[in-house]
Amino acid sequence: MRAMVLEQARTPLVLRDVPTPEPAAGQLLVRVNACAVCRTDLHIVDAELTEPKLPLILGHQIVGTVEEIHVSVKGQSGSDFKVGDRVGIPWLGWTDGDCVYCRSGRENLCDRAKFTGYTIDGGYAEFAVADARYCFHLPDEYEDIDVSPLLCAGLIGYRAYRKTGDAKRLGLYGFGNAAHLVTQLAIYEKKEIYAFTRPRDESGQKEARSLGAVWAGGSDETPPEKLDAAIIFASVGPLIPAALHVMAKGGIVVCGGIHMSDIPSFPYNDLWNERVITSVANLTRRDGEEFFKIAPGVPVKTKVEVFSLHDANTALDKFRAGKLYGTAVLKVS
Repeated sequence: MRAMVLEQARTPLVLRDVPTPEPAAGQLLVRVNACAVCRTDLHIVDAELTEPKLPLILGHQIVGTVEEIHVSVKGQSGSDFKVGDRVGIPWLGWTDGDCVYCRSGRENLCDRAKFTGYTIDGGYAEFAVADARYCFHLPDEYEDIDVSPLLCAGLIGYRAYRKTGDAKRLGLYGFGNAAHLVTQLAIYEKKEIYAFTRPRDESGQKEARSLGAVWAGGSDETPPEKLDAAIIFASVGPLIPAALHVMAKGGIVVCGGIHMSDIPSFPYNDLWNERVITSVANLTRRDGEEFFKIAPGVPVKTKVEVFSLHDANTALDKFRAGKLYGTAVLKVS
């Protein structure tokens, strides 16, 4: 099969002809139809995430068709896939199921967890294998290309959003893929969105307003109201003190990324009055089950820019340079 392979960090992916994987116990073999490109992929390529398996096939927002099912999957709890079914493969690829985190409903924190496109080969390829228990049935309302960004930007955005509780005034720092999706859900639930973009990014601010944001400005600006919560999707540490500074009492700042630059010091007074800083790590299967029930009813809509598999490097370069007009999605088969 064809695959775009990362052989060493900080080098371009290489198109290779590699053996088609065979499903092991508990796994599905999936023919990849589409795979969205994520900022986490950039963090891996740019060596900001330092423990990938190498060589590696990136990609953890995979939409495909079940090609083969290992005999052990039949009757397995939580797995009801058939050959020909459409399936979504997310970032969380495996957990041990027995640690204190897994047994307390926090499988996203499992110390032995494996991750698609990081410690397990992912979807920048014609085929992928995945543990059937960690795959999702996808809503029929979405085409393959359009649903693929929901498997990470959507799911991580949803988990981060749920951590803000019943906050009415919600700030979103870094108005990229995840923020676009969260905005739609939040407005559907009658929240007020305050969008923070790069300073002087007038086009991004205009787009945020077009989605229904009540205010949009640069990350160096002060919104007209104190916020009840904020989600930081940009991997920029100084945004945490900035967000705290505009929080109301009891406000929550949620860090939605897997990587962030160092956080500078800030006065304790900005944290006082029971303000909270928290992070989101990975996702759980429950997040996916809940989100894919909700998304079609909103409806949460994605905006994509399609690339062929062999143009994966172009997609990554445009992402890094901020030159995409939507989520980059590799159309594979």
